[in-house]
Amino acid sequence: MKTTNNHDERMAKMTFASVYPHYVTKVEKKGRTKAELHQVIEWLTGYNETTIHKMINDQVTFQEFFEMASINPNAVLITGLICGYRIEEIENRLTQQVRYLDKLVDELAKGRKMEKILRSA
Repeated sequence: MKTTNNHDERMAKMTFASVYPHYVTKVEKKGRTKAELHQVIEWLTGYNETTIHKMINDQVTFQEFFEMASINPNAVLITGLICGYRIEEIENRLTQQVRYLDKLVDELAKGRKMEKILRSA
């Protein structure tokens, strides 16, 4: 699915720190923990808790966040709809990676089992 240039630019410029509190609220409201959220972020990006906090403190943009990440090779297994977009059809790589993270957070908040979220064999 094609996103607009404006949409892709907005995603690139958004800071991880501006979205992270919403992720925490979303998962905690549904009975999941910040530690589980960090586990999901680490699986997708390779960032440990210390690095996650550094990214927040440094106010990195999503573009910087994902440029420095080591994206899990199984991330391509993340499919479905998020915010009206079919993830596997998003053409802009960065926008797709942001939506991967959004989808994982949604699955965590919906109570999906961790081994399913992390696309374990």
